[in-house]
Amino acid sequence: MLQRQTSSEGVVYYTSPVLSAAGVPHAFSTRLGGVSAAPFDSLNLGNPSGCDEHDPADNVRANEQRLLRAAGGGGREFCRVHQVHGRAVARAQRGKAFDFHEKADAIISDDPARALSVRVADCVPVLLATGDGRVVAAVHAGWRGVVAGVVPTAIQAMSDMGHLSLVTGHLLAAIGPSISGEAFEVGPEVVEIFSGLFDGTAVYRRLPHGKALIDLRRLLYLQLLNEGVEPGHIDVTDRCTYRDSREFFSHRREHGITGRMAAVIGAVEGEK
Repeated sequence: MLQRQTSSEGVVYYTSPVLSAAGVPHAFSTRLGGVSAAPFDSLNLGNPSGCDEHDPADNVRANEQRLLRAAGGGGREFCRVHQVHGRAVARAQRGKAFDFHEKADAIISDDPARALSVRVADCVPVLLATGDGRVVAAVHAGWRGVVAGVVPTAIQAMSDMGHLSLVTGHLLAAIGPSISGEAFEVGPEVVEIFSGLFDGTAVYRRLPHGKALIDLRRLLYLQLLNEGVEPGHIDVTDRCTYRDSREFFSHRREHGITGRMAAVIGAVEGEK
C-alpha cells in the first residue's frame, strides 16, 4: 500500500514501499504543498486543455521542482510528454535531447540524470522499475489507455532497451491515486468495450440503463500479473481523486477546470 509523506517544504505526496526498498526516487503528488492559486491550488503540475483559465507556467515549473526535491530527484531534468490516451512510449535516452512535445502516454529511461513524469486528474498513474532500479517508466492510463494496453506496451519497451534479464521476474510496480471503481461511471458503449475485451473483469458494478462502474486500478493490477509481475512487487492505493477532494484534483468532479497531479520516477545509477 502506498504511504503518505510530507516534505520539509510542505509537499504532500505518496510513495511506494517496493520502489523505495529498491532505492528508486519517485513520488505520486497530491494537490497540497505548492505555490498555485485557486482553482489550481496549490501543487498544480499542469493546465487543463480547452479552458480559458490557466495557471501561470512559472507556478507549474516551481511546483515541479518542489515535487522533484520531495521525490529525491532534485537536479534532474523533468521529462514530460503530450499525453493522448493511447499506448505510445517515449524514450529518454542518455546523451540525446528529449522531445517534450512527443505524443505518448508512457516514458521509459535508464538515464539517472532525468526524472520521468506523467500528469493525471482522475486517470491512473503507474510507475515501473526493474529490480535494481536501472530502468524505469512512468505511465498514464485512462480507460482508453487501459484498453489499448499502455502498461504492457511500456513493459515491452523496457525489455527492448537491452535489459530483458533485469525485467523478467523482477519488475516492480506502483499504481497511484486515481478515480476509484466506486466513482468511475461509464456509459453502455464503454461497458461493451470492456466486457468484450476483458470478459467483464473490469466491471465493478453494473448500473441501470446499461451503465456501469469500472475499476481501472483493478484491471491494471490484473494486467501487471499477466505480464509476470509478482503480487508482492505491486503496490496499490485506496485513495480516490474524485472522492478525496482535499487531497486531489479531479477532472470529473470539477468539470474540467482543475489542476493536475503528477507521478515522477528516476533511474538509479549503475554500471553500463
